[in-house]
Formats: sequence, structure tokens, C-alpha cells
Amino acid sequence: MINTFKKLEAEHLPEVWRIEQSAHSHPWSQNMINDLASRGACHYGMFQNEQLVGYFYAQNIIGEVTLLNIAIDPAKHRQGLGLALTEFFLETCQQADADSAWLEVRESNLPAFNLYESQGFNEVDRRRNYYPTERGQEDAIIMSYIFF
Repeated sequence: MINTFKKLEAEHLPEVWRIEQSAHSHPWSQNMINDLASRGACHYGMFQNEQLVGYFYAQNIIGEVTLLNIAIDPAKHRQGLGLALTEFFLETCQQADADSAWLEVRESNLPAFNLYESQGFNEVDRRRNYYPTERGQEDAIIMSYIFF
């Protein structure tokens, strides 16, 4: 299937909200999902046959892009869509002449960590006990990608 990418619009928000709730153990609030016009907003959806299958929310402030949220519909996992969306995120950063890209990933999310590392992100630090879990908290691994 061919993946297409579009800036997220209000018409996409119900599907974004559905995916957000099913893809994350601690999803964003609906108000956060609905905020498409925040400073430096760079929010895109990934579509197959006009159906939203994933998205990312990012913020570009003076060439430093932060990946705030990313998700693939759980029904579409294990199809390479996370890789495709991450590659598109990096292409979007390059087209915007970004100097760097930053993200945080749960330490327990090894598939995502390995994906980001395979795409050139490097672990630079940790936020101790940052993410809530069912049993307490876990670290956020801070990763960066420097564009040359």
C-alpha cells in the first residue's frame, strides 16, 4: 500500500483521537489533540487509501524540532509504518532546514527506541521517573538527531 502524508486538519481529529486512545497507555487529552495551531506546529497524518493510519505532532522553534507525540493505529502495527512515519518526520525537518530533532521515548518501549536509533537518533540523557505506569513510573530516554 502507498502511504501519503498530509498536514493534520480538524476533519482528521476524530480518527487521531481514536488512535491516540488505543495506541498509548497514557494518552494525551482531547484538548491537546485538538490544538493544531500551537506555536511552531508541525503536525502530520499518514494515510492509506485516505484512511488515517498514524500521525505525529511536532514543534519547530528556530530550527530545533521536538517530536511531541507519534502513533500508529495498533491494528496496523508490524507493517513498517512506524519506520515510514519516522522517515517522513526527518524529511520534514530537513525541508524546514532544522538544525536538530529531539524526542523522548519510554525506556520500556524498546521497539521505538531501536527504530529511532536505527534512523540516526542518539541517546543524550534521561528524565528519571518521567512517565507514569500502572506500577509507578519509568524513565524517559531523551534522543537527538543532528542535521549536517
